[in-house]
Amino acid sequence: MVCPTKKRTISRANNKVIIADDEPIFIMNLNEMLSSQGFEVVGTASDGFEAIEECKKHRADVLLLDIKMPVLDGLTAAQCIYEEGLADTVIIVTAYSEDVFLDKANRVGVAGYLVKPISEKDIAPCLNIAIARSQELKKLRVEIDQVNRTLEARKVIERAKGLLMNKKGISEPDAFNFIRDISKNRNISMRKVAEVVLKEFESEFAG
Repeated sequence: MVCPTKKRTISRANNKVIIADDEPIFIMNLNEMLSSQGFEVVGTASDGFEAIEECKKHRADVLLLDIKMPVLDGLTAAQCIYEEGLADTVIIVTAYSEDVFLDKANRVGVAGYLVKPISEKDIAPCLNIAIARSQELKKLRVEIDQVNRTLEARKVIERAKGLLMNKKGISEPDAFNFIRDISKNRNISMRKVAEVVLKEFESEFAG
């Protein structure tokens, strides 16, 4: 078994699981293991396309996904599921532990790995650690998105300030105060005010 190393206790509220594997006996055995550990299997799939559909139907907390499956392989399915946000945590379950598979899995948002044959005692720790890792990565992505939005807003505001300074012959502080005051009085963001300013001057120029 290969899993992230940081351990944290996770509430069993994160217990809805989908299993995707093309071996029915393996699915049955894994289902029993998960049930004994307090997890609820809400769906199963035998190929990548079915895994995607099951995730759309059930919005599982955890997807356990085999790499080698017919029709659509597990890593391609994992990438689609990760990009569309169809499962909170994706864990690869496979008999293959070569670096080429693990490297690609890391690039498509996989949070943990279980290598066959699976021991029942490994299930809960691996899922708990992977869920914790996914939560941390999700928080990090939100923070990065917020930083990017803030930087983009600053760029728009700077452009609007420059136009105001040029067109109205005012100083930079006055241009900033102009945008800020409208933002406060109208209860809208400074970025939105800046976008209106830019649009107004663009219309003037076009006219």
